[in-house]
Amino acid sequence: MKELDGVLLKRMILSGANNLYNCYPEIDALNVFPVPDGDTGTNMNLTMASGAKEVFDSKNVEIGSVAKAFARGLLTGARGNSGVILSQIFMGFSEALNDKTKINAIEFANAFNMGKEAAYKAVIRPVEGTILTIIKEASDALLQKVEMNMHIDKCMDIVYEEAQNSLNRTPELLPILKEVGVVDSGGAGLCKILEGFSRALHNDIVEKDIATSVDYTAPINVKPSVSIQSKFEHDEFGYCTQFMLVTSKNNDKKVFNEKRFKSVLSAHGNSIVMAVIDDLVKVHIHTLNPGIILTYAQQFGEFKMIKIDNMSEQHEEILLNDLKAGNIDNQKKLDAPLSADKTISSEETNKKLHSTKELKELALIAVGVGSGIVDLFKKSNVDYIVSGGQTMNPSSGDFISAIKEVNAKNVIILPNNSNIIMAAKQASEIVKDSYNVKVIETKAISSGLIASALYNPSGTIEENIENINSNLEYIKTGEVTYAIKDTSIDGVEVKKGYFMGIEGKKITCCDKDKFKVLVNLVKELYVEDESQVVTVICGEDIDEKGKEKVSKLFEKEFEGKIDLELLDGNQPLFSFYVAVE
Repeated sequence: MKELDGVLLKRMILSGANNLYNCYPEIDALNVFPVPDGDTGTNMNLTMASGAKEVFDSKNVEIGSVAKAFARGLLTGARGNSGVILSQIFMGFSEALNDKTKINAIEFANAFNMGKEAAYKAVIRPVEGTILTIIKEASDALLQKVEMNMHIDKCMDIVYEEAQNSLNRTPELLPILKEVGVVDSGGAGLCKILEGFSRALHNDIVEKDIATSVDYTAPINVKPSVSIQSKFEHDEFGYCTQFMLVTSKNNDKKVFNEKRFKSVLSAHGNSIVMAVIDDLVKVHIHTLNPGIILTYAQQFGEFKMIKIDNMSEQHEEILLNDLKAGNIDNQKKLDAPLSADKTISSEETNKKLHSTKELKELALIAVGVGSGIVDLFKKSNVDYIVSGGQTMNPSSGDFISAIKEVNAKNVIILPNNSNIIMAAKQASEIVKDSYNVKVIETKAISSGLIASALYNPSGTIEENIENINSNLEYIKTGEVTYAIKDTSIDGVEVKKGYFMGIEGKKITCCDKDKFKVLVNLVKELYVEDESQVVTVICGEDIDEKGKEKVSKLFEKEFEGKIDLELLDGNQPLFSFYVAVE
């Protein structure tokens, strides 16, 4: 075919989304740093799913409208740096297709070139050997080889082939990739999408397959029969499915992983509500195949309640009211607000924080997870807490919802993670015509907490930004977490299961004793005659005895030269967050 239309572009998007879904666990595993946050594949998968859903919810078939819907869905669903860059690629791509019904090979090549340019513009300091390099070299190759009468499938083959070659070269461009022995994860995700595009143009649309995880805590043995393709035939999912599951740690049951569980639900339905308290999991989902969901869920425990209603026979509003009024033991408990470390949603927490719709002059939004972290932010006049962090990056859409909810003329966002900054900034751009939103680039929870403590709700947005940024210049941050694999980075030998001290993107030390690692990390951050206060935020694995041990170790090692502030964060995965002032 010498021209591409909107119907075929829809099929390409379907195929690309499914191909990425099938492979995202292996992309997660391409994590350079051995920390428990290998989420590039997950972020790109969720971003791509958001874009695909927008396309198939739309009835438009003109290629310009399809591309625009895809870009819009990617934009609001973008998670992590890789997701934001992906959204920018196809934002540029869609702009080249604006108001068109079909495109030829030359226009197809120009669209990819505009995608490349948009992606580079979105990154202040582009790093080669990443997803940016892949889209640049792939689009450049097509521009050099394209001919007016070239078939579109041939064009796509050129893009995919050069993208794959470029991906294989990334370790030569980015030394850290070569040192660890992996290719760039964001680039790998893009290649899977492009491969899906190419296969669709060869009448081989990728269907969802078994997504097997490299992590034993998140195996998936259910083959989904529902794909985004179903959106062609259905305006809504057919069965309102509700269940309560009691998870088990018996040998015959698999270990429940909330992050993966919710991702699987998202792949099979919509209108999802999921709440977790201790060993109880309550789920509401609209799906075409409830059997798949139930079979998958039963791998992790036993059902306490199951309820399935055919939505073609009952109005959705009745079903949702029934969910709220269900006669279930623990119903009141499960309907109560959950701590942020037990659920991805922080809706109930934020309803308490923001119960009035009176227009405010200034509001503060912060990202955090962990009941202690949430409490600390609440005490610092934070108006809205976006639940998320290292292992589940909020999307641009999450930030847009938060911005609208705080109902303020001016808004400050504290992303508190380097991989969340781009999504926050993208959200601020999307709403700039209605709200004045500024992002303070806090890259750690510890610096975010200090920033929130410096926040003055009575001051102007300019005064707050200047004051916070001027103080953050003198703060060093770090964290202690466990290693998920053996590796060697910057001369530091890392062993799986050992604890690491991390400053920014640098691993400073590694040892099986987390307390020893904490002390060594602080010594790296500490500046003689300048540092005065050390704040240590303790994770969910640190009990009272652990905090006493920290206090004694610091008294011994620093001989009273610093003031130690110990706080309860109750955050998962990270034993300690550290800030040195």
